[in-house]
Order: sequence, then structure tokens, then C-alpha cells
Amino acid sequence: MNMITFMLTMSFVLSTALMTLNFWLTQINPDSEKLSPYECGFDPLGSARLPFSIRFFLVAILFLLFDLEIALLLPLPWATQLQSPTSTLTWASLIIILLTLGLIYEWMQGGLEWAE
Repeated sequence: MNMITFMLTMSFVLSTALMTLNFWLTQINPDSEKLSPYECGFDPLGSARLPFSIRFFLVAILFLLFDLEIALLLPLPWATQLQSPTSTLTWASLIIILLTLGLIYEWMQGGLEWAE
């Protein structure tokens, strides 16, 4: 059995075991508080349709960007077995450097600050 098949099999077995354990151990006791739209215990005072701050969307986009970076760099250990691993390492380093420079730019411009 090669390494990729082993990793896929172990991932499937582990995720199935964790889902089964979750369904087996959780207690489902719905009550009026849990079924209400506001679980925190206070009654809503204003409209729930207020617009979000643009900073919320910026942080969400940055999270998706860095999450996508992890997905792009995930097959990197297997890429060392290709014919030219140096070019693969060069492209991966270029992606990391580009994203790091973008994050530093956003940080310096104050795009990640919540207080104004």
C-alpha cells in the first residue's frame, strides 16, 4: 500500500470515527432558549438588518485567502518527487512571499485594526 492510499484511508477512518463519536456522545435537549433566534438571553432592541462593517469582510477575505494558501501548499511534500523539485519549491516560496507582503501591506495601512 503506498503512502497516498494509506493517508486517504486513515483520514477517512479518523473522520468517520470522530463523527460517530460526536453523534453518540452529544445530548440534544432543545428548549425555548435554544430555539430562539437570540441565544444570549437579551431581547433584541433594534433591527437585525444593520449592515456589517467593511472590516468584517476584510478579515473574512484574508482568512479565505490564507486558507486557500494552505490548500495550494498541501501537496508540496509529494512534489519533491517530481523531476524538478527546485522549480516547485521556487513557486511555493513565491506564493508565500507574495501573501506575506500583502499581509504586511494591509497591516501597515491599518486594515486589520478594529478600532478607528
